[in-house]
Amino acid sequence: MNNFIFENRTKVYFGKGCVGEHLPALLQHYGNTVFLTYGTGSVKKNGVYDEVTALLKAAGKTVVEFGGIRSNPTLAQMLEGLAVAKAAAPDLILAVGGGSVMDCSKAISMALRYDGDIWTDFWENAGTMDFEPVPLGVIVTMPATGSEVNGGAVLTNTERHIKTDRDYPRANPDFALMDPCYTLSMPLRQVRAGTFDILSHIMETYFSFPIEDNVSDDISEALMRGVIRDLRAAMKDPQDYQARSNIMWEASMAENRIIKMGKSKDFECHNMEHQLSAFTNCNHGEGLAVLHPTYYRHIMKDGLGKFVKFAVNVWSQKAEDYPDDMALAAAGIDALEAFIKELGLPQTLSELGIDDSVNLKEIADSCYTAGGTFRTIDQDEIYQIFTECR
Repeated sequence: MNNFIFENRTKVYFGKGCVGEHLPALLQHYGNTVFLTYGTGSVKKNGVYDEVTALLKAAGKTVVEFGGIRSNPTLAQMLEGLAVAKAAAPDLILAVGGGSVMDCSKAISMALRYDGDIWTDFWENAGTMDFEPVPLGVIVTMPATGSEVNGGAVLTNTERHIKTDRDYPRANPDFALMDPCYTLSMPLRQVRAGTFDILSHIMETYFSFPIEDNVSDDISEALMRGVIRDLRAAMKDPQDYQARSNIMWEASMAENRIIKMGKSKDFECHNMEHQLSAFTNCNHGEGLAVLHPTYYRHIMKDGLGKFVKFAVNVWSQKAEDYPDDMALAAAGIDALEAFIKELGLPQTLSELGIDDSVNLKEIADSCYTAGGTFRTIDQDEIYQIFTECR
């Protein structure tokens, strides 16, 4: 394995009733003012908002709210929230929601302690974070991004059509409360797309150097098998608590940095999808489902050994059934594509609503190439991948 330093300072409280059990005691460690952030309304429909605000009131906290955070959070909306937060001068930011709410809240927590241009210095460019952000706690209502256990945050600059993510360990939440029951009211479309995003996070790390046997890949293979099993179970019975609790923890395991240790990491597919959604605002998990099989067919021969392991160890393909490693590796990608179809996820850009009026060449030219890949692809090949996905 390659050299690495592992760090994760987020304390996780997981399971039924964990919010009511642990939030009151956690609040005692912070000052009087809590900046409560949440999404576009589901927390108010499913009762989570009422439960959390009642606990905050019982703890005697002054609560200032910033709701309506949308998926694919924008720089503009983050700055809007920042203005509210600056006036409140919070002692704690409490983010209740999924990855978009958590990401936007991380950016606000950083910007409250930084006087410069937060976008230019920390998103457009990878900055050096030599200050402590305002403390952040999260209550997860939608598992997908794993943002609850890392310092990563995605922001979209809509004026410049740039969607990018950065991971700063100091931006990790202090604590994460994860009650799988909070996820049971998610629409099935979100379950499918969000859980495929989990699978994508694991694959983006798995399909990178080293190709030789290593601990990180062993864990990743087990996680991929689990995500496939649990998503199938959740589609069969959306109220299956065991499946939904597994999915929630798989999301965290995919992005708490453990499987990334000693890995070069790819994330080219994420880069491509980020720019697609920066231009079209398509669903992130659905965009990944469209792109992954085509992208992997482009790079398969460059990481052949790993794609063979994927076919055998994740999709249970048997080597003796195929004439050579190329055919076996291709069977693994075919199995992934069949799984995407089985779930009812989109398989083409047109199914995402991206028609011929969208300038795919412009989007491809805006993509940057990721390090850590089996083979670096340029903007022309990205455009080719996009056109093959039409």
